[in-house]
Amino acid sequence: MKILLVDDEQHSCQAMLWFLKHQNHEVTECASGEEALTKFAEGQYPLVLSDIQMPGMSGVDLAAAIKKRPESWQTDVVLFTGHADINAVIAALRVGVYDYLKKPVNPEELASVIERVAEHQALLRENKRLTERFQDEVHAATAETRQELVQMKQLVAESTIGAIGLFSDCMRKIAKQAEQLHADRSIPVLIEGETGTGKEVVAKLIHYGSRFDQLSAASFVDINCAALAPTLFESELFGYEAGSFTGSMARGAKGKFDLAYGGTLLLDEIGEIPLELQGKLLRVLQEKEFYRVGGLKKIKTDIRSICATNIPLAKRVEEGTFRKDLYFRLKVAHIVIPPLRERKEEILPMAKLFMQKFAQQKKKKFTQFDSEAVRMLETYDWPGNIRELQNVIEYAVFAYDAETLQAEHISGLLRQRVTSLPEAASQDNLLAIPIPANGYSLKQYTADVILKVLAAHEGNQSAAANYLGISRRALSYRLEEMRKKKEDGKM
Repeated sequence: MKILLVDDEQHSCQAMLWFLKHQNHEVTECASGEEALTKFAEGQYPLVLSDIQMPGMSGVDLAAAIKKRPESWQTDVVLFTGHADINAVIAALRVGVYDYLKKPVNPEELASVIERVAEHQALLRENKRLTERFQDEVHAATAETRQELVQMKQLVAESTIGAIGLFSDCMRKIAKQAEQLHADRSIPVLIEGETGTGKEVVAKLIHYGSRFDQLSAASFVDINCAALAPTLFESELFGYEAGSFTGSMARGAKGKFDLAYGGTLLLDEIGEIPLELQGKLLRVLQEKEFYRVGGLKKIKTDIRSICATNIPLAKRVEEGTFRKDLYFRLKVAHIVIPPLRERKEEILPMAKLFMQKFAQQKKKKFTQFDSEAVRMLETYDWPGNIRELQNVIEYAVFAYDAETLQAEHISGLLRQRVTSLPEAASQDNLLAIPIPANGYSLKQYTADVILKVLAAHEGNQSAAANYLGISRRALSYRLEEMRKKKEDGKM
């Protein structure tokens, strides 16, 4: 908490200053009421601690001056003195002082007062926000609820997992495991699998179940950890209070933990969460409470946590980029989704399902595949897994119109990804980068390698990052750096 400490007695002031800083409070000290009033005008202080008896402006006069200011509702004043003067105490209470302590100040009493001030300030802020924004809050809350109900009804009508089908023993086993987990919200779930294997679909099956029930009606909130800048993680997860940082909303904002209360929070690409925030996430999951950024009040949370990653977290733990204790906290229930190339029996049934869906949407005549198209689909490696299969069928249905989808309709859409550069590879399979004779900086060479690999993977950043042996976040950072340099004419 930001505290303004006012005391003309140096020994007493230093003792309290040491105690407050030891409790991790941010303290500004003043030796007089006049100096304190100037400091108060320059910044917001939820708590002012002041001696009553001081030369010049007394503590009571300081409290009265503070309470005349329009922003004084955001501040509580606590006075202390070594003189038991009942008249001074009455005068202090009349000007709106929150509490009164006797010198020498007892550390336990001081800590208790600070805790009560924190709760009081949180209640005042919440009350003001609700009073000023009541109608807006009600409208926003009901609109969000209506939207969620519409989406939920649509989801239940289609049956999330039924929309893609269960065509292999391993996926039927995963669906059964998801149905069991649906009934117990207390078990954290870690889902691992390559990009496009259907991790989000499995997460939704865990949340919604196979039939609509009370658990299905709760909120399902997801956040892509790889898409957020490190500086935004904390405010996105936990929310923030009004005026917490430059550019923040005037009335603050709720975080994902708030929005998912009573339901499920899906942390996608959990391996990309910054190391410095992993400890805070672990504490929230264990203690089931958190502080908003810039907040004074503990917020209770009640969520089912589901985490997904396309890079095994055990590998991140070995690399030292993911906390071992958080890994084992998340991995109570562990689901590993095999890539599509290991589930060959699913490719054709899933392709037919996608064909029916897109043919109906786009009013096309496709009803079947010819034998060569089937062979191509079943022998292709599918680096993008189910998502790539869906994209290929969707574009083929969009671009052509016939009863039978033929090999020529999809041949141009299937591109084998570059997975390695073996020593014995032919010249055609190598990623060649011409090196100019008149100078070639290492930074430019690195940029050219990144662009070449990204092009070889058809713009798929996850696949390119995996090939280069770096995280997707590191690749995104380098690409953004290259873009800025190009705009500045430095590349």
